[in-house]
Amino acid sequence: MKPMKRAALILGAAALLVTGLFVATNAYAANLLVNPGFESGNLSGWSCTGSGSGAVTTPVHSGSYALNGNATTSDTAQCTQTVTVQPNTAYTLSGWVRGSYVYIGVTGGASTWTPGASTYTKLSVPFTTTAGQTSIQVYLHGWYGTGAYQADDIALDGPGTTPTTPISTPASPSRSPATSPSPSRSPSTSPSTSQPPVTGLPKHALIGYMHASFANGSGYVRMADIPAAWDVIDLAFGEPTSVTSGDIRFNRCPAAECAGVESDAEFLAAIKAKQAQGKKVLISIGGQNGQVQLTTTAARDTFVNSVSAIIDRWGLDGLDIDFEGHSLYLNPGDSDLRNPTTPVVVNLISALKSLKARYGTRFVLTMAPETFFVQLGYQFYGGTSAGDNRAGSYLPVIHALRDSLTILHVQDYNSGPIWGLDNQYHTMGGADFHIAMTDMLKAGFPVANTGQTFPGLRADQIAIGVPAAVSAGNGYVANAVVQSAATCLVNGSGCGGYTLRGGTSPALRGLMTWSINWDRYYSWEFQNAQRPYLNSLP
Repeated sequence: MKPMKRAALILGAAALLVTGLFVATNAYAANLLVNPGFESGNLSGWSCTGSGSGAVTTPVHSGSYALNGNATTSDTAQCTQTVTVQPNTAYTLSGWVRGSYVYIGVTGGASTWTPGASTYTKLSVPFTTTAGQTSIQVYLHGWYGTGAYQADDIALDGPGTTPTTPISTPASPSRSPATSPSPSRSPSTSPSTSQPPVTGLPKHALIGYMHASFANGSGYVRMADIPAAWDVIDLAFGEPTSVTSGDIRFNRCPAAECAGVESDAEFLAAIKAKQAQGKKVLISIGGQNGQVQLTTTAARDTFVNSVSAIIDRWGLDGLDIDFEGHSLYLNPGDSDLRNPTTPVVVNLISALKSLKARYGTRFVLTMAPETFFVQLGYQFYGGTSAGDNRAGSYLPVIHALRDSLTILHVQDYNSGPIWGLDNQYHTMGGADFHIAMTDMLKAGFPVANTGQTFPGLRADQIAIGVPAAVSAGNGYVANAVVQSAATCLVNGSGCGGYTLRGGTSPALRGLMTWSINWDRYYSWEFQNAQRPYLNSLP
């Protein structure tokens, strides 16, 4: 609220009147924001982006000034403010906004938005801080290319600093007016800045798939012979006994197909040796031939049990989801990525949450979808599109698991042209494809025909997926081109004509490749180029 529009308030829920003394067991409550109504006539207290953003005298909700955010094709005109809070405590963020696509929220937490209004509309976001949390960042912003928006009377209501001495006032404390009920929420479009889980991964990791159950023309690589350059080794693949059974089996490559394959005992010993070096070994489920459709809760439960059996049998660090083909799709009308209704999506989300709960915080969960299932959702979304119902169908899964997801490494290969945040088509064959596709994951993007937004991920949750060699997949580019793309994403240099919508990503997790076997076939060209490059990043 603006100065003088609302007096400081004292929470009275935990107050006692004892012998004439008012003893406060809770804290004072007031609007905790600095310059909440922009009545200073400037952006004092706020950190804002967007050329032309600032305080204006019209249109305002009340008082003399309001914020005008100038969203452009390359900037959402975001304003943020960091505030001291108390742990395990309820707060409410609210504000009055007008214009197209205006968002308010808490970075890494709750948010809401409006698709547009010509008059001021109130948005409200109740939330509770976590244990040990002492500060939050609140934000508000528009959306790319939608023009100016206005915001006024932004309020963060909740406990401030606890009094150190009792207040000798016998009067009952006043109470703040009730806030409006929170509207249906849309996730934050701002990249999450919540702290990443402790997984033991290096800041910039090299991730590769090992053909553990087949040869694929590249030859077999023994686990013990995989160089130490690789930080995450994905065992390809665990596959179902039938498409809808949910019963996943991991069968090691037979000697008739894979010359030199080690015994089970040697394989297990090599896994343990890699883990002793700090490496992570995961089972990857699916692949091109492993269609997995969890159409029933029985298939879901079988999936959880059978995957757990594989993880336990080999002592693995986690799970990679590489569902391709027709494994995921969205039924007609399934348009809310926050609350999907299609069984194959709902049951996969439930299964992955169960596995994460079973193995705990150090469980490594990665995903390797194709661009068709993720970025294409910006232009077409399966539940609302008259076209392919698989378009964007990974988005509700990624969103539901974002707090548990260790790395998302979308396959930037075997892809058709994809519409980027610059509203241009990007095609394989150059650095700009990797830049544009990865930037979408960091910035987030509106989901086609839904009025909703897929929120961006933390940079440490994102890796670039590329083929290791020309024989490994359609879309191979030289190692120097991959490095050029990563350099742009990490520090903003060498981006060509592309403007990063999600900002720079110094914590970009690294590079994923298909595959370790193909890299060995080509004399470790990928590893020898990319491991030193990743080591050179800040």
